[in-house]
Amino acid sequence: MNRIIVPVLLAALVVGVASPSASDDMGEAARAGQWQLDTLRLPEAWRATKGAGVLVAVLDTGVNGRHPDLEGSVIQGPDLTGADRSAGLWGRHGTAMASLIAGRGHGHRHGVVGVAPAATVLSIRVTLENGDPLRRRQASGGRQPLAKGIRYAADHGADVISMSLGGGSGAWEGSADEEEAVRYAIGKGAVLVASSGNDGETANRKNFPAAYPGVIAVGAVDRRLKVAGFSNRQDYLSVVAPGTQIVTADGGDSYVVGDGTSSAAAMVAGIAALIKSAYPHMSPYHVRTAIELGVLKRPTAGYNRSYGHGVANALLALRAAEQLSAPARPPAPSITAAPTPSSRAAVVAGMLALVAAMAVWVLATHRGHRRGVT
Repeated sequence: MNRIIVPVLLAALVVGVASPSASDDMGEAARAGQWQLDTLRLPEAWRATKGAGVLVAVLDTGVNGRHPDLEGSVIQGPDLTGADRSAGLWGRHGTAMASLIAGRGHGHRHGVVGVAPAATVLSIRVTLENGDPLRRRQASGGRQPLAKGIRYAADHGADVISMSLGGGSGAWEGSADEEEAVRYAIGKGAVLVASSGNDGETANRKNFPAAYPGVIAVGAVDRRLKVAGFSNRQDYLSVVAPGTQIVTADGGDSYVVGDGTSSAAAMVAGIAALIKSAYPHMSPYHVRTAIELGVLKRPTAGYNRSYGHGVANALLALRAAEQLSAPARPPAPSITAAPTPSSRAAVVAGMLALVAAMAVWVLATHRGHRRGVT
């Protein structure tokens, strides 16, 4: 989950839209506040692809497909929580993450645009909002909604599975059901992305599903591309991405500004969607490799627990994917040196000798046939 919701730029719309003009003004402010668009070099990446044809499963608190920035881009999947949709507590976090992945904005310059604005979102509700009083009861219920959600997404054609959440079923040690579901989804060709966690300044716990093998675990950086203090530092971290002062759609038709590795993971899920759109048959392993190769600020040693492989970048990841997808070229034919005059004379003499020998053979054969030799 996102660590903080900070109503800075968009405070007026957190509680609702007062008028059409207010909506337009706030939508324009939302677009202007998306500092990650340039950091990820998205305008350049979009010249190649915007994620068309890719299905991204958002396993979260639900997604409001009626938000102006998400209209027409959301498929509603199952609710696996077993809990009612509490008024005001349903779909806020999930809608925010979906907007960062596949938001389309509205009008010419209003609203949130996601990393892969032409992708389609499959919403699968697997957890409750942080403020929902039923959340603790769900965590101890043992129903494994996350494991079921991962399998549902894989079985329904998800190319990418985005999980901006932590703690899994409530056990920080993870669960066998979830780990098996992760393996199952990867085997079906899905790319799995998860947030690394937001207690880096305190317990810095191992966070699931991010810690499961094969999942792309994502931490957060600020505008200066410095690792955010709250971002968990672990040896399973893959990359980091923008995660502070991030403008997102809210559960209604409004916007909020938040901090957290949740936002960073959603953006990397969007990058995975761009790669899968451009290279549909690329394996999850190679998509992950492209993301890890196409980074900024790669650590001196090549990897560390704070940055992982570096700061994710959409354009560079697409370039790395292009290199990985290129067929192996056959070795160039060897080039021999031009023959010297002496070697040229030897070649000519040899050819003449061969011609003479062939002539003798032809003549002998012709005579043999005339004498009835078989």
